[in-house]
Amino acid sequence: MSSRDRALSIIELLARNADGLHLSDIAERLDLPRSGTHRLLNDLRENGYVRQEHERGIYTLTVKLASLSLVHQVGTGMVDLVLPILDSLAEQTGELAMLSVIEGERLMRVAKARGARRGLLYNPEEEPEVYLAATSNGYAYLGCLDDEQAIQLIARQGPLRESYGPNAPRTIKDVMTYVHEARRLGYSIIHDVFEAGTSAIAAPIRLPKSEDVVGTISVAGPSVRMTRDRLELMAPLLVSTADDIGHAATRSGMFEGNKYSTVGGSAPLPASARWASMIG
Repeated sequence: MSSRDRALSIIELLARNADGLHLSDIAERLDLPRSGTHRLLNDLRENGYVRQEHERGIYTLTVKLASLSLVHQVGTGMVDLVLPILDSLAEQTGELAMLSVIEGERLMRVAKARGARRGLLYNPEEEPEVYLAATSNGYAYLGCLDDEQAIQLIARQGPLRESYGPNAPRTIKDVMTYVHEARRLGYSIIHDVFEAGTSAIAAPIRLPKSEDVVGTISVAGPSVRMTRDRLELMAPLLVSTADDIGHAATRSGMFEGNKYSTVGGSAPLPASARWASMIG
């Protein structure tokens, strides 16, 4: 691993630990020597990306990355074109709305808006990359691909993970049941899958002319409010919002990382026979 890759790994780790980490924790979690980790942290500190709180000895990110992110979002049209649509969805549903964008092979969370201001709130701890096998966003995206493409992307993220909700799929065949439903409906619905006591609905975002999928949009909240009936009533609004973002995406550089064409003529990604056999 190069020094550049190690520095980026440190930034990503600190981004997931907003309260900060000690030098020893960073080195241990990234399996790096403490001396080299210390040098990299000093370089990042000198360049304004990291600060050290001397009283506790922990390292945290500065606001520089957040500032650069805002500049990037303004430049790509996210702030003016896309985020108002996301805010409107959150306000109309009263729940947490999430926008994810395809970047290469990955589906990445890029923005969220909260509709509920009081009462029982849903605030999940999530990685930047969407876990495809147990999320509404993952199923909505995979439902736009053929089975071989879908299985390839699931396999890239490794063996199915545990510690999700009681209805989380335990086999690839179970995952594909959710994917096939999303393909049939045009959106995905999950209950107690990503997390016990939570439900969500998600729809793919397509460009208006090519029909290429460039991301997903979802609404999530506590299952006591997000019943199946309520989610189905919410579906037309979600699909309409996805269409609105799809039209806005044609004027936003944020969506330029899309890789897969999901309409006629796209070549499926190769999937191993072992994975393909798991869906029956």
